[in-house]
Amino acid sequence: MSQAARAEDQAPDAARVDVRLVDLTRRFGDVAAVDSVTVDVARGEFFTLLGPSGSGKTTTLRLIAGFELPDAGRIELAGTDVTGRPPYARDVNTVFQDYALFPHMTVRENVEYGLRIKKVAREQRRTRAEEALAMVRLEDFGARKPAQLSGGQRQRVALARAIVNRPQVLLLDEPLGALDLKLRQEMQVELKRIQGEVGITFVYVTHDQEEALTMSDRLAVFRAGRIEQVGTPAEVYEHPANEFVAGFVGVSNVVERDGRRFTIRPEKIRLLGEGEATDGLHVEAGTVEDVAYVGMVTRYLVALDAGGALQVVRQNLETSSVDAHELRGRRVRVAWREGQTSAIEEGQSPEEEERA
Repeated sequence: MSQAARAEDQAPDAARVDVRLVDLTRRFGDVAAVDSVTVDVARGEFFTLLGPSGSGKTTTLRLIAGFELPDAGRIELAGTDVTGRPPYARDVNTVFQDYALFPHMTVRENVEYGLRIKKVAREQRRTRAEEALAMVRLEDFGARKPAQLSGGQRQRVALARAIVNRPQVLLLDEPLGALDLKLRQEMQVELKRIQGEVGITFVYVTHDQEEALTMSDRLAVFRAGRIEQVGTPAEVYEHPANEFVAGFVGVSNVVERDGRRFTIRPEKIRLLGEGEATDGLHVEAGTVEDVAYVGMVTRYLVALDAGGALQVVRQNLETSSVDAHELRGRRVRVAWREGQTSAIEEGQSPEEEERA
């Protein structure tokens, strides 16, 4: 199925579309950074552009913002064609990874800045800035300078500064990339909460699969300037459209049996105990080649007698690291339900495309 057909299948009702991209293309020399991208983003949706570096997701965001102009295609915001409009004539705001705060201004002054440029009255500026700071839980930090804040707090200020303008669409370019893991996870929850409260459409760029799965209503998986799949996190994870999506969004095993090629997620595979019932399961034998104990789970690499290898994840309910490592080199049986596999489209693997 083509990316256009997949996008059309997932498209929201036209009356509720805040961002519409139609055959959007942007070239840099001979390279198509964005290659005929078509997708709709619904009003109030948290929509993520997910992909590896160089896949076209950030260029797509810059095209929506007006920082880049397309070589072909159309951009609509709330039904209005804005393809040729400059950034200031589009009802969008952008939050960047580097915050871009003015160091000489206080937090409140940073948040008020856009309103001041728009010549909003002083009292109204102050009221709206305070509301925005309360939204990001920084109501007591208005008098501080950015240098007096942590990285997470500075990111919240940048978000408040964007929200205070009440844009139709908020564009976020890897805004959590500079934060450490724990803070990034906390901010994921906060961003989703804030988006739900303000009701603004979020278009979010990231290369972090877990971040995309955690926060998104829907996501578009990018590769080489094109969209490979659009869907909800569950749809993309449980039913990847091709081998690239299966391998990029989480970890997936690719298996070929009887001319059929399919993926199966490691957590869906069972290591069978001696005499364990196998009703309704597909069962294969193999040898445990490697074991990695990682606390809550253990990862096993099983070489199958019928060919190929599977990564299997097992939760450590009553298993210690010693127990786990004792399986290395052992003969085992693995099993899964056919309904938990996902067929891979012919000719869609990255290796096959490169050979072509």
